[in-house]
Amino acid sequence: MLSRKQKHVLLKFFSMFSVVRGYNILVIIIAQYLAAIYILAHDKPLKGILFDINLFMLVLASAATIAGGYIINNFYDSEKDLINRPQKSKLDRLVSQNTKLSFYFVLNFIAVIMASYVSFKPVIFFSVYIFGIWFYSHKLKKLPFIGNLTSAVLTITPFFAIFMYYKNFETVIFVHALFLFLIVSMRELTKDLENIKGDLLLNYKTIPIAYGEKVSKVMLTILAVLTLVPIYLLVYHFEIGYMYIYFYLCIVLLFGFLLLLWISKTKTHYLILHNILKFIILAGVFSIVLINVDLVLNRI
Repeated sequence: MLSRKQKHVLLKFFSMFSVVRGYNILVIIIAQYLAAIYILAHDKPLKGILFDINLFMLVLASAATIAGGYIINNFYDSEKDLINRPQKSKLDRLVSQNTKLSFYFVLNFIAVIMASYVSFKPVIFFSVYIFGIWFYSHKLKKLPFIGNLTSAVLTITPFFAIFMYYKNFETVIFVHALFLFLIVSMRELTKDLENIKGDLLLNYKTIPIAYGEKVSKVMLTILAVLTLVPIYLLVYHFEIGYMYIYFYLCIVLLFGFLLLLWISKTKTHYLILHNILKFIILAGVFSIVLINVDLVLNRI
């Protein structure tokens, strides 16, 4: 049996894990490595990628920066989260704001130190990234359009650290990035619909509040249609192996998303829509292996 002190420490750990969204960070780490193996450095030996200390440092720097980003976002959104996500907010509040801020600065410092191991350029990259996350959380998040656009860009930014490291400028990479950017933009706008209550009470000028739910739904429909452009290009103009299965599944899921979107009226409906987009992103990460299922065996 655990003592009271051990239970308290365990609860604190789960609280901080919830604040930094540890599960999201794990997925991003996996996504970065899979992108390196199957897309960005597909012509390099597998061992050379997996045991590349510079890549490892860049991935850890990304993870530390993102974790810090979740902390500062949680810090500024604590009142809103108490309204929109009361259960999660109770868990997050087990760790004091001072402790969260201290951890935020430590994580950012660690990120810069790790980046400096590679070269000075990653230090500049992550310093700008850290500032961008803070500025978004402090100022831009409350602005319609600008907040959504900035959030989507910041979400895909960690992949550009790996992209610049390998200096791979193939067109297919930008098409993949465009698809991810559109899906993430849809997710951010859907989150705004889901969180209308808290945003309204705390004067966040999100798109649904500034322009209404109908305009938001029209925008989501346009974004969903636009995703067909990178899907078409990837399936018919680039070698993506069996990953075409994933993109066909995306078309079906996005069609279902739009059907549900136009009948959605409650927070629960928007939560379902949000989860559909999260599934598309998560499935996309692990579908990268479908680009060449024999690639790993051939490169060992």
